[in-house]
Amino acid sequence: MKHLGILLSGRGSNFLAIADAIDRGQIEDADISIVISNRAEAAGIAAARARGLSTQVVEARGRKRAEQDAEIIACLQDHGVDLVCLAGYMRLLSPEFVAAYPQAILNIHPSLLPAFPGLDAQAQALQYGVAVTGCTVHFVDEQLDHGVIVLQRAVPVLQGDDEETLSARILEQEHIAYPEAISRVLSGNYTIVDRRYVSRASHNETLIEESK
Repeated sequence: MKHLGILLSGRGSNFLAIADAIDRGQIEDADISIVISNRAEAAGIAAARARGLSTQVVEARGRKRAEQDAEIIACLQDHGVDLVCLAGYMRLLSPEFVAAYPQAILNIHPSLLPAFPGLDAQAQALQYGVAVTGCTVHFVDEQLDHGVIVLQRAVPVLQGDDEETLSARILEQEHIAYPEAISRVLSGNYTIVDRRYVSRASHNETLIEESK
């Protein structure tokens, strides 16, 4: 059994998608051991408690990042976490955090990285005028939205789209992509070659799936 640790700051919709995928058996031999938030009022923490999951609030206000991260690392280790999943966690991780879980922290970002990293990726895509954007699940390293890409899903930008409508369609694909990426990583059936995630079964390069 593999143990997941979820970090979130807000509503936790990707956390719920992961939890539902575990319940369906889509993510096999895994559970969510701990859900951690840096905000006590986060709706995702309330949702985790409602599901009977272990939760912890580690406030960020007035604390140095390294100090907060050390407390989170200790909590994750106490719960035997194998894979850390950032699900709308709005705080950069310290180098010490990344070093504690090398190639074992995943994040999901609402663009086809390396395009439009950072905040407001959907607005960036609209301002740039791209025809296609999407979402990316990637390993976390010490640089922002930079780690090895595990899986991407493409989302067309439609005429008349605004940030709200585009964000909603990307989020639908996030809820599909994140559980699939977690399942792939937990299987261990891959290798990383020159920043490329390569499945050992198919020897395919990182998959970009066109959303239907």
